[in-house]
Amino acid sequence: MKNHFILVENQVRPGVALLRLNRPKELNALNLELMAELRDALQALDQDPTVRVMVLTGNDKAFAAGADIHQMSDKSAIDMLRIDQFSTWEQIRRLKKPLIAAVSGFVLGGGHELVMHCDMVIASESTRIGQPEIMLGIMPGAGGTQRLTRQIGKVAAMEMVLTGKPIGAGRAYELGLVNKVVPVEIYLEEALKLAAEIAEKAPLAVRLAKEAVLKAQDFGLSEGLEFERKNFYLLFATQDQKEGMDAFVNKRPPSFQGQ
Repeated sequence: MKNHFILVENQVRPGVALLRLNRPKELNALNLELMAELRDALQALDQDPTVRVMVLTGNDKAFAAGADIHQMSDKSAIDMLRIDQFSTWEQIRRLKKPLIAAVSGFVLGGGHELVMHCDMVIASESTRIGQPEIMLGIMPGAGGTQRLTRQIGKVAAMEMVLTGKPIGAGRAYELGLVNKVVPVEIYLEEALKLAAEIAEKAPLAVRLAKEAVLKAQDFGLSEGLEFERKNFYLLFATQDQKEGMDAFVNKRPPSFQGQ
């Protein structure tokens, strides 16, 4: 993949691909071109049978410091409607394989909304997470009110969105926005380690389990349980289910093939 704003490394660990946002001078601000490249790269890896888990990162100073304001400052409401930038975000949301964010430094605005499109988050101790759109006379538009509220509750989301003030890594962990906080020197390694662990699991089971967890954000309990149950039954049609249970009974490591 010959991308300009996205750097891709495949098989950084067995079954793991690494994507790096690559606009360092702009603190990885998310312009339309970067988001299109990111979508294309993620979709290609999502279809690659050698890839089981993807890791998305920026650099130590910034995962992404928000959207590219220069691209939006002179736009009208109709311009924004025609650009339809959020269709790209919706395609990223539909990825079937796990996507882990490894973040450090600034994780602001659209950068944080992108992180909330990921399935797990490893953060460095220097991470600062925020939704500062209110400072610009606008509000979040890629999930910063809806996903954030579902994750941390109304009052905490209101504080972040209405004040625009960022929070530190420790507070983000307390609120459930990140899985783990580690020193800057090892945050990417920790994310790759987590990805490698998941890559060893049965790919179809991982896919359907991810799907079911995400549905819990959209469905009521009864609908969610019904969806979960159907995916549970479906996995009994896979070779990996037979392999996993046979390995357990015979006390040997399983070898999952994604079949």
